[in-house]
Amino acid sequence: MKIAQIKHEGKLTLARIEGDVCLPCDFQGDLIDAMGASRLPDATGAPIPIEQVRFLPAVTRPSKIVAIGLNYMDHVRESKGSVPEAPLVFAKFPNALAAHQDPISWDPEVTQKVDFEAELAVVIGHPTCRVSESEALDAVFGYTCGNDVSARDLQFGDGQWVRGKSLDTFCPLGPWVVTAEEITDPHDLAIACRVNGSTMQESRTDQMIFRLPRLISYLSRHFTLQPGDVILTGTPHGVGAFRDPAVYLQDGDEVVVDIEHIGRLVNPCAVRSFS
Repeated sequence: MKIAQIKHEGKLTLARIEGDVCLPCDFQGDLIDAMGASRLPDATGAPIPIEQVRFLPAVTRPSKIVAIGLNYMDHVRESKGSVPEAPLVFAKFPNALAAHQDPISWDPEVTQKVDFEAELAVVIGHPTCRVSESEALDAVFGYTCGNDVSARDLQFGDGQWVRGKSLDTFCPLGPWVVTAEEITDPHDLAIACRVNGSTMQESRTDQMIFRLPRLISYLSRHFTLQPGDVILTGTPHGVGAFRDPAVYLQDGDEVVVDIEHIGRLVNPCAVRSFS
């Protein structure tokens, strides 16, 4: 099942995606509320063509957005880094969330080196603490497309990553969540990022160094994962910072994250001065 959060009749509404239409559900609450219900809501509303839908972020109020650095072997090679001995964990603040078709925006007085990172995003479905690797995938509600947008000048200049990863709009997530039973193997998906139609990243999720059972088990030993928490599982090679010459996002660019069996997350870019 594909389930989205949309703006419908002035309010957040859950909707099922079937083909090229969106079917609103009769449910009072968001996706996290629906996870706690006995069953996911039925679609009862009139169909809306997808191109007419205003999407909201796939998850709107996660308690945490946990991200993993250097988790693709091809990305480790391009960055000339060392293979991590354990998952490299950092956080993005929830204010960074953006929806499909929302602009990625930044103030040029804050950053001038904005980069793209296509990532498979995992959405946790129930409280998860100290779970074993063998049971870890049972904690997954579903999967969506993520873009770990990064202000490289802040990230590399600070010596730690949170500020450069957490600017407003720097975590597009969507367009929808594909429930876990629909993805036979999350480690066998094509993943790509395109900027203005040019392919910048192209890989497969089998390049992950730490696969999802290991990641979820490892994270849950350190902090409880809550329903709606998002895990960004790392990005493959091709990011702008490690190209020669480097390629950074510009005003008017369009960024597409495309993941097999999940969908296409599309965001325009907009430079906005706040001075």
